[in-house]
Amino acid sequence: MTCNLLLVDDHSLIRAGVRALVLDIPGYSVVGEANDGSLLVEMVERLSPDIVLLDISMKQTGGLEALQHLKRVRAQCKVLILSMHTDPALVMQALEAGAHGYLLKDMTATELEQALDALRNNERYLSPGIAHTVINQALVRNRTSQAPSIDTHNLTARQLEILRLIVRGKSTREIASGLGLSIKTVETHRSQIMKRLQIYDVAGLVLFAVREQIISLDD
Repeated sequence: MTCNLLLVDDHSLIRAGVRALVLDIPGYSVVGEANDGSLLVEMVERLSPDIVLLDISMKQTGGLEALQHLKRVRAQCKVLILSMHTDPALVMQALEAGAHGYLLKDMTATELEQALDALRNNERYLSPGIAHTVINQALVRNRTSQAPSIDTHNLTARQLEILRLIVRGKSTREIASGLGLSIKTVETHRSQIMKRLQIYDVAGLVLFAVREQIISLDD
């Protein structure tokens, strides 16, 4: 089944470039385009796209404002932010406003496909480097928080330790080596963490760790 996309960006060249990349990805189709965020809700209601590719910076109605409006009327709609901005506060604003992913505009065709596949499978996607940005923002928040409260969701101390390493971008092999565990043991812990949290992608784990302040300055 084809996954239908709506492109919202005020630069026609960007839309043309993204559309060209999408045409080369099997199973995806662009069903509409808009050059301003003010048109987003109307086009979503008329075209019912599966995924919206939304720019943040537009001359009239910006992406964040449009996203907030969309989530009030169509909360289930999946949104992938397309942006050149890596500012931590802006990334966090977009994710907290309801974006399911954040993709930088210097993306490759492969990365676009990975992002679209993630959203299509009800997962989140963050461009490489953005996860690090989100974590840095979490550290800033922790620095100003007087009494952080950690919701462990019944994770063991070892699982919390592994979760912190996962969201910091460590591979299973690196985690196993650093903690003196077997790769199979780390994989088991990783599976249990995801099952208990009902989160099955790294981007989602990052957002959970940020929200619950599991990441600390001592990590």
